[in-house]
Amino acid sequence: MSGTYGVGIDIGSTCAKTVGMSADGEIIWRDLRPTGWSSVETAEAIRKDLPDVLKEGSSVRFVATGYGRVSVPYADKCVTEISCHAKGAAFIFGTDTLEVIDIGGQDTKLISVAKGGVLEFAMNDKCSAGTGRFLEVMANLLSVTPSGLCSMAEKGSETRISSLCTVFAESEVINLIGRGTPRENIAWAVVDSIAQKVKTQAGKLGPGEGPLYLTGGLCDFPFVRLRLGKAFGREVLTRPEARFAGAYGAAVYALAL
Repeated sequence: MSGTYGVGIDIGSTCAKTVGMSADGEIIWRDLRPTGWSSVETAEAIRKDLPDVLKEGSSVRFVATGYGRVSVPYADKCVTEISCHAKGAAFIFGTDTLEVIDIGGQDTKLISVAKGGVLEFAMNDKCSAGTGRFLEVMANLLSVTPSGLCSMAEKGSETRISSLCTVFAESEVINLIGRGTPRENIAWAVVDSIAQKVKTQAGKLGPGEGPLYLTGGLCDFPFVRLRLGKAFGREVLTRPEARFAGAYGAAVYALAL
């Protein structure tokens, strides 16, 4: 089966996402795996696991993005996360003008996209608050998984964590646990804290209107989307494949090489 194919590889701090796309935009392969301790080994494992059509196709191009993009030696090009997430979100949601919230393992990105190009963006700097790592740390304190924490949060009632710093927020959670605060309420506070941190970060961008689009690992958690919507006062939309936005965008760039 010959043809033209683009493969996008997004090596994130927590997970590596890969998308194989045909010239007509059909997704022929999608892969998700832990990044592990070595991005180089993960990239090689992805290469070995590619389906035959992507190993033997007449024209296959690779674009790498994400935290470990320089660790993909067979990539034809590396493209920044901001550009790939913008391009991927536009592809997934079928619009070339949108605002994207991408919550990753180690960073959170807010991207304004106009006519398919990045208009402006904001990104947290060396702080894990408002990220997947923050959620993981707090879930460990409550002896649940991140998914379990979000499920508990749906049953909780309003409780606040005042600090937007992970270290200080962790101390607040420990104090709440010590006072006997129900876990559901603490979970509610954790998710709300993420939403408030992202909203604060968004203050660096100009005012927007219309829906926001959520990508990244937390798009699988409905309560996160709900609290983000409350924080922004706007609808937040997502889809299951939005977790792969960076890889989708990299695949689109690969097809254009």
